[in-house]
Amino acid sequence: MLRQLDTFVGPEVQWFALSPMLVLLGGALVLLLLGALTPPWPKRLYAFATAVVAGTAGTLAIVLWDDISDNGPMTLVGGAIAFDKLSMFLVITICIGVLLVAMLTDDYLQDTPNQGPEVYALYLVAAIGGIVMASANDLIVLFLGLETLSLALYVLAASNRRSSESAESGIKYFVLGGFASAFFLYGIALVYGGTGTTNISEMVVALQSVIDPFNDDTLALAGIALMLVGLGFKVAAVPFHVWAPDVYQGAPTPVTSFMASVGKAAAFAAMIRVLVVALPFYKDDWRPVVWVLALVTLLGGSILAVVQDNVKRLLAYSSISHAGFILVGLEAAAHGAGTTDPGPGVPSMVLYLILYAMLVIGSFAVVTVVSRSSGGDTSVSSFAGLARRRPVLALAFTVLLLAQAGVPFTSGFIAKFGVIQAAVDVESYAIAVIAMVAAVIAAYLYLRIMVSMWVGDEASESVVRIPFAMGATIAVSVAATLVLGVFPGWLIDAADQVTQYAR
Repeated sequence: MLRQLDTFVGPEVQWFALSPMLVLLGGALVLLLLGALTPPWPKRLYAFATAVVAGTAGTLAIVLWDDISDNGPMTLVGGAIAFDKLSMFLVITICIGVLLVAMLTDDYLQDTPNQGPEVYALYLVAAIGGIVMASANDLIVLFLGLETLSLALYVLAASNRRSSESAESGIKYFVLGGFASAFFLYGIALVYGGTGTTNISEMVVALQSVIDPFNDDTLALAGIALMLVGLGFKVAAVPFHVWAPDVYQGAPTPVTSFMASVGKAAAFAAMIRVLVVALPFYKDDWRPVVWVLALVTLLGGSILAVVQDNVKRLLAYSSISHAGFILVGLEAAAHGAGTTDPGPGVPSMVLYLILYAMLVIGSFAVVTVVSRSSGGDTSVSSFAGLARRRPVLALAFTVLLLAQAGVPFTSGFIAKFGVIQAAVDVESYAIAVIAMVAAVIAAYLYLRIMVSMWVGDEASESVVRIPFAMGATIAVSVAATLVLGVFPGWLIDAADQVTQYAR
């Protein structure tokens, strides 16, 4: 044993390539350590520190993007981490989400028992888990990232200690999330049994050389099915969506926005790594399943949202519908998976994720502002007459809702057009038509809120106060929605480069 230890040589670690994760980890540790050893920090300092950490990590990801352009994609830490433009694009998406949610959380926690560094540290830890999922080149590493993200989200969902609804949402999420993680882990075990490895690069090489299309490997197919169940839960795809409405409604609103943006981006990143990058040779087996998931998620999310009276639940079902649109992009990506022409599927997915992240955080920021003035009420009626009380806020929310509906000249239109065009390009005409029908159905639910704001009778005479940080979050989201809706070319060009995967 001692002789073996003497000859052991660890993998080389490229520290700068891992710098976004290291910055987030350092920020989380500093927040927890200094928060425990020092008196309460001045107002906004916790949020400001978190935003600076996330901004620094995102900036480093942009620098690393240029390095990948110059030197090409590669793997790190003994092949466990993929260093490519797909991972960097998603790192930037996650960091933008953390930055905006930190700003939103600051005023939400003021003068409450939860005011402190813990929530912000959990945001950073969850972001690390999401980045590991986006960058994993090994299924075991991906599972570790998934659990890091999930455990942080369980605690965040239950973080409002004065609310029984928050505690209930945390328990529901934890119990159901544990089942989903078990499915995913068992799926990894079966895929390992069928391929002989958990490393994605080695898996691709092994399958490329030995796969027999006329004799499917039962173990691998069963593993893919179980992993799809686990990942379907994480992205809230129908029929694995049952946790989302209750958890979204009961969790603190900033946490809800974090789950809908960062959590969804990380979960779909894992889907891309597992299905498109690792298992393209089984695409004829998993693509029909993704097609059905996209169909039921599009229609289920849109139809069930129409009958909701609570705006947080309504946006939860809306988030399920948006997951259906992203699954349309995944189905399109399956057609070119493993070929020299990967097609527009994956670029349309990552473009949708970054645009939707900014949209949904801005939407929940408006919900947070309105609910604070109505004693925590988030029903549709609490938005009645908002245009007369706060016309600028109502206008901002209208822009965000129109973008979620996919109205032209907004970022939401660019996102939906991208995934539908990707489906048309690979001749998946049926799912493209279904996606357009679902978009029309979903437009009704956004119209309900807009009608309530602009022509509804005022439900309350209370003054709607817009704190500075929340107002800044809404302003940034609306500005990004409009600017990227009119000038999306540079972002589309960046998304088109993510299909050169590390091997």
